[in-house]
Amino acid sequence: MDKKKIGRQHITTFEQAVEYLNATPRFTTKNEMQDTRAFLKRLGNPEKKMRIIHVAGTNGKGSVCAYLRSILEEAGYTVAVFTSPHLVDIRERFVVNGEMISKEEFLRAFLQIYEMLDWESVEDCREMDNDASDKFYHPTFFEYLFFMAMILFPNHHPDFCILETGLGGRLDATNAVETKDLAVITRIGLDHVEYLGDTLSKIAGEKAGIMHPDAPVVYWETTPEVDDVFSRYAQNLGISAHKVSKKDIKIPKKHGKTIDFSVATRYYNYISLSLQTIAEYQMENVALAVRAVELLDLTHTITREQIQDAVHKCHWAGRMEEVLPEVYVDGAHNEDGIRAFLETVAADGHKGPRSLLFSAVKDKDYEHMAQKVAASNLFQKIVIAHMSTGRATELERLQKLFEEKCSCPVEGYDSVALAFDRICRKRGEAERIYVAGSLYLVGEIKELLL
Repeated sequence: MDKKKIGRQHITTFEQAVEYLNATPRFTTKNEMQDTRAFLKRLGNPEKKMRIIHVAGTNGKGSVCAYLRSILEEAGYTVAVFTSPHLVDIRERFVVNGEMISKEEFLRAFLQIYEMLDWESVEDCREMDNDASDKFYHPTFFEYLFFMAMILFPNHHPDFCILETGLGGRLDATNAVETKDLAVITRIGLDHVEYLGDTLSKIAGEKAGIMHPDAPVVYWETTPEVDDVFSRYAQNLGISAHKVSKKDIKIPKKHGKTIDFSVATRYYNYISLSLQTIAEYQMENVALAVRAVELLDLTHTITREQIQDAVHKCHWAGRMEEVLPEVYVDGAHNEDGIRAFLETVAADGHKGPRSLLFSAVKDKDYEHMAQKVAASNLFQKIVIAHMSTGRATELERLQKLFEEKCSCPVEGYDSVALAFDRICRKRGEAERIYVAGSLYLVGEIKELLL
């Protein structure tokens, strides 16, 4: 990195720290894993003070983290969770016992990392070649936040630390940790193909990179080719691999806005559970979390009742969340996510009309997402919004795409606020509104409601 592109700033407030972090993508690029590990070593490898549960996958990572946290906390454990992205407040990424860290904690951790960015003595950052004096290590946005989590969490003495990968697995910053107790891999789908590969097996190979010697892995059955990748990786590492599939879920019944079902366990046979959501895809995330907890709780101290209560209480924002009466926001932001979203909408039991507020970022396969939405014929009206993020797809492109593929009316608005206002004001009798396509979109809606 060219040191002339950046310079030390005088940062004294939470707001200044967030502003600096938001600007880092403009002058940083993805670092080598050896650099990330070297910087984590400079921090003293604080992850060794915690029992690490590492979660990767295409969809459902955040939900699995939420259910894991809820079950462990219900059983009396202290749990720290590092997830991404955030919807409204950057501190959503750092949660201990269900609470975000304070702004003061955030600033202290930020400054501790900031002071370690030795602008002059690069050789202290990592072992480099003879050109080291001309280079400068600076964490990316995600790496910086990960390092902050590793500083913050040990201060709370958690029994478990749950880490959600940002992108992929093998080369993700969170994979720099030297010790793990368990790896969990959710459903695999085609996403970020420019970075992870253009086939499910290639993507699975990247996700399998979080597997670690001496730590068992739990994964969701996606396809035989994906299962083969995971089993081979586990076999090569000499670790046990535990597959969870639809066969482990029985008798799902919907009762209005709740779902009752049973999940197979190794110790309690089948456990009857109740979800406070209409999102059917959450059943598989619960099943993964329950199996993961069983592998952590080899002495069977966590009871059936604690699991039942934890699942019933758990809430994960932005995933088929009812933010207003008959207004649901969902973080579906890729082809597989839209598939799961549409399956839930199709089974929602709603008798009246439905409308959809949609937007997407440029680097997602929004064409296939639009095709799936159009083919579903679930919506009587579609509203396209232009998001405020610089990654947003152009309004005209998205609107034209949906107009070409959908038989229903399509409207476009140049801001999320205006689009949301219009779709709500024009809502007909017994009409249900859904919002999907991007977590940025969900975040903007939730910020509007705040």
